[in-house]
Amino acid sequence: HILFVNFTLKEIYMMNREEVVALQHQRYATKKFDPARRISDEDWAALVEVGRLSPSSLGFEPWKMLLLNNEEMKQDLKAIAWGASMIDGASHFVIYLARKGVNYETPYIERLMQEVRHRSYDPESAYAHRIKSFQESDFKLNDERSLFDWASKQTYIQMANMMNAAALMGMDSCPIEGYNKAKVEAYLEGKGVLDTSEFGVSVMCAFGYRNEEIKPKVRWNTESIYEVIDQ
Repeated sequence: HILFVNFTLKEIYMMNREEVVALQHQRYATKKFDPARRISDEDWAALVEVGRLSPSSLGFEPWKMLLLNNEEMKQDLKAIAWGASMIDGASHFVIYLARKGVNYETPYIERLMQEVRHRSYDPESAYAHRIKSFQESDFKLNDERSLFDWASKQTYIQMANMMNAAALMGMDSCPIEGYNKAKVEAYLEGKGVLDTSEFGVSVMCAFGYRNEEIKPKVRWNTESIYEVIDQ
């Protein structure tokens, strides 16, 4: 298979269309990882930086990543996260959290504006009311569940960016939705690593180096999922 390893920024910009598509054929939801191969600290730091720089709706960054290194906790999670069977061989295992209750008047937005964007924030300002209109009128984000689902969508963008970056650097990954959300959250809260009043579990992902052959992609053909509207 093709590996895109250690590309310079200039080389990435010069990747042709065939190489870009080949990268997606290389990206594979790996079920069996090689436990003998570990992602280097430098490469992992790069993936985390890709996650940090990922886009989010309104730039609100409603996420947090938990890198789970604790072996006992990993084994405990396998009993309630049936999709995490590859956890033993994976080099790195990440739990993506989505922030709860992010709306125009939440204290988190004021902190984001002050600490990250270095500007003041007034919940009564015109800017705040544009956020309110977007959330409540345009997207109907009017309750705890809809706000959490909206925040959770942003973590999927973050995870996908990290998965693509991993493929670019010759690493593998597997997104994981197979788990009992309530049990996983209760377990993490019991361990003191999750405050469920602030965050909820959104999705998980294993990263490492596969110890299995890539299976050819099986997808709908383009005509079934793509339509051009000219008029």
